[in-house]
Amino acid sequence: MSALPAHPEPALCDPAALARFAVKALRLELDTYPKPGLVSPVDSGSHTDMDAATFAASAAALEPHFAALAQAGARGVGMEGLRRIGLDAEAAMRRATGGVNTHRGAIFGLGLLVAAAGALGAPGHPLTPEALGAHVRTRHARAILDGPVLLHAPGARVRRRYGVGGAPAEAAAGFPTLYRVGLPALRRGRRVRPGDDEAARVEACLALIAALDDTNLLHRGGEAGARFARAEAAAFIEAGGVARGDWKTRAEALHRAFVARRLSPGGAADLLAMTLFVDRLERPA
Repeated sequence: MSALPAHPEPALCDPAALARFAVKALRLELDTYPKPGLVSPVDSGSHTDMDAATFAASAAALEPHFAALAQAGARGVGMEGLRRIGLDAEAAMRRATGGVNTHRGAIFGLGLLVAAAGALGAPGHPLTPEALGAHVRTRHARAILDGPVLLHAPGARVRRRYGVGGAPAEAAAGFPTLYRVGLPALRRGRRVRPGDDEAARVEACLALIAALDDTNLLHRGGEAGARFARAEAAAFIEAGGVARGDWKTRAEALHRAFVARRLSPGGAADLLAMTLFVDRLERPA
């Protein structure tokens, strides 16, 4: 699948167009290989209950709900209203996947960014850097952090056990890891591998794994597994990342190492999709 275009077309402020673009970001994340431990069209990574077809069905089912989030953002709907749309989206996801959680994190994070784009969209004018994250932070931070906690959800249990903020803290802060790590890595990858946007997405994915306190990794591998994942991803980036001629061989070896340990950095995968969405809408500084 081709890379997302550099800047928005005039119609992109339209909720339907924003929803299509959010789904395309999810599909580009899915199509990226190798991503350590994650599902792609090549294999199912560390997962036995989902594959690329499951993710594709889920992404397609989410499109009308992303449109509803964009419309709600344009109307200035608060977090409670956005949360109701998100719950409808999660129900649609589970119907499409037979009950499998493929995109719950993306519904939350990407959904907030879609709503922000609906609120800020202007025909023919790319947004300024960090506009979407700043809108989420200023408009919704308190409601995100004060919102209901699903006590038995894996992410909530992990946040309590290990004292990490997880996706809610990242969103409430305006997605700093996306802006400080994901976007620079994506654009660095494009510079060193011009014309190979998949390589740039791998660079962004590994950089995000290295930087993120990923509750999915903590859930599957505990502190030791999360430390291993962050250290190996950081070593990949520090050794040259996708600028090296053998980058794909090295990334594939890392993928196998994650699968052997059943590690799956789903939080980084969600942030990769969000990075692609933001990259499409915001003009680089």
